[in-house]
Amino acid sequence: MPMPLTQLDTAAGAVTNGGRRPTIVAAPAAVSPAISARPRRRTFTVQDKLRILAETDGAADTGQIGAILRREGLYSSILGDWRRQREAGAIGALAPARRGPKSAELNPLAAELALSRKDNARLTLRLARAEAIIEVQKKLPTCWASRWPRATASLDRGGRRVRTGQRRFDRRGLCRARSFTRQRDARTGTAERAAGDHPAAAEIGQSADRATTRCGTQSAARAALRRSGTGGNPRHTTGCDYRCSIRTMYRLLNQNHEVRERRAQLRHPAYQKPELLAESPNQVWSWDITKLKGPAKWSYFYLYVILDIYSRRVVGWCVVDSESAALFKTLFDETLTKHDVIPGQLTLHADRGGPMKAKATAFLLSDLGVTRSHNRPHVSNDNPFSESHFKTLKYQPRFPKSFGCIEDARSFPSVSDQLPPT
Repeated sequence: MPMPLTQLDTAAGAVTNGGRRPTIVAAPAAVSPAISARPRRRTFTVQDKLRILAETDGAADTGQIGAILRREGLYSSILGDWRRQREAGAIGALAPARRGPKSAELNPLAAELALSRKDNARLTLRLARAEAIIEVQKKLPTCWASRWPRATASLDRGGRRVRTGQRRFDRRGLCRARSFTRQRDARTGTAERAAGDHPAAAEIGQSADRATTRCGTQSAARAALRRSGTGGNPRHTTGCDYRCSIRTMYRLLNQNHEVRERRAQLRHPAYQKPELLAESPNQVWSWDITKLKGPAKWSYFYLYVILDIYSRRVVGWCVVDSESAALFKTLFDETLTKHDVIPGQLTLHADRGGPMKAKATAFLLSDLGVTRSHNRPHVSNDNPFSESHFKTLKYQPRFPKSFGCIEDARSFPSVSDQLPPT
């Protein structure tokens, strides 16, 4: 089928297709250069902020501040913040802060400081090495000279002093002459002479004895050595000032009982273990004090118990609210009166507590003619009868954890059963 021909209507200026008018689409309008493709945050430099502040200050009287804010697109609160920053002198705060991590300011003296520290560590190490070498150099001559003096003085047969030459030493640090003598003795089989057979041994011993006899005491002996200019070391003496070695001097002083501890120390005496024998009642009593828990925390009642170790009988007791020697004095007087104890018959043993060692207790026992006995220092088992009695009393199932008042402690059945009424 042939396609229909398209007719062009020049008069109407339109093209028809099958009797229909075509759709006309308008061309897109050109983009205005004043409008940006992407909106950006408006920023104000320091100059812009100062300029706007100056304009608003000048327009305060005319009432044109609102027009300036509308023109710049600002709020009055932002303008107030800028004014406060300007009045505070924070001109740099008006500048927009750069986002992201801030780079630390480089200190121009950091490199120089690091170099100085490195040089200081290097010089410190060199100084330590030099001090160690100097210390060794100081000690070596003293050690070798004390064993083998380089210059010696001896006496010939006529009694005249003859100065001998310096001795030579081998690589091992031994005197060559002595090494040759040992080698010769080893080859010939000659045994070395004992130290006691040396002709100078007796003279040294006699000199040491005379020095000890002359000095008398250790301090005087050391004073004599210090006067010789050797600082107290007899090995550094020269000539006839040499008496004996340090070990010989201490041996001789020890034989004369003149060596002791130089420091002022307190020597504790050897305390003897208390051993008391009771062959009948009212010969040896033992007393002690124990705590009974009260109604509140850190509140206690104190139980005084006097025990006869012959029969384990409680001869006197009381429960009070304090621990003192005055309360024991009253209890002890009543107990002695009740049991008719004669002076010089009774021995009272106790530990080393405050009321037991108090002067009031000591004077009371002395006036009543009672011999007192105490535990050894820092020994807790020298008063076993009282400690065992307190454990038997407190480990009963009926014994409470605490007492409400002092009357409850005095009238508790366990206490009243174990302890007779006073």
